[in-house]
Amino acid sequence: MKYIDKDTEPRFFTEWKNQDKMYQRGRSNWKRLDSTTKKQLHKALINEQGAICCYCGTRIRVNESHIEHFRPQKQYPKLKFEYNNLLCSCQFELQKTEPRHCGNAKGSWFDENLTISPLELSCESRFEYLEDGSVQASNNNDEAANQTIKHLALDINKLRELRQAAIFAALEDIEILDEKMIQEQIVFYSQRNSADELIPFCSAIISVLSSLLN
Repeated sequence: MKYIDKDTEPRFFTEWKNQDKMYQRGRSNWKRLDSTTKKQLHKALINEQGAICCYCGTRIRVNESHIEHFRPQKQYPKLKFEYNNLLCSCQFELQKTEPRHCGNAKGSWFDENLTISPLELSCESRFEYLEDGSVQASNNNDEAANQTIKHLALDINKLRELRQAAIFAALEDIEILDEKMIQEQIVFYSQRNSADELIPFCSAIISVLSSLLN
């Protein structure tokens, strides 16, 4: 999980809410959001996140992701149009054999005390990644981290394999990396590239690199 620093609400989204009569009457309906505005919002969220999934960190594009309500609409209807509750998660149209994870696995599950938010400044430190691509709570007693991993299916084989490949690529020249070079690599994977995008699974890579300094 990568910390997401939310921007201010996009002007076009504010303007849509200001002109939607149902929203103004306190009877907002997500289905009333027109396709053009929704696509604009979708792109804004992807850009805000550096084009990686808010939960697992894989690369996302508009046609392979969906707008995610961190606090589900059914339990928190008043937050359905709250910009700070909107994220972008991977998986849009699933293949028949594709396992659900991240937003699709989370569904309507939510617990204020057991769901770690990518909007929490400390979220990255709550998880530890290993070279084999697996993820676990940094502290075994961190029940919120354990439950988030479980309910979002963040440690399934598919994600392990993708993370492992990303980690191996980053550690390709590990034999020649000294402490200074490792720190430089950590800085590199913490930043956006020339396309203003984060590197997929950067949090997992940084976690493993950091473990080499201990």
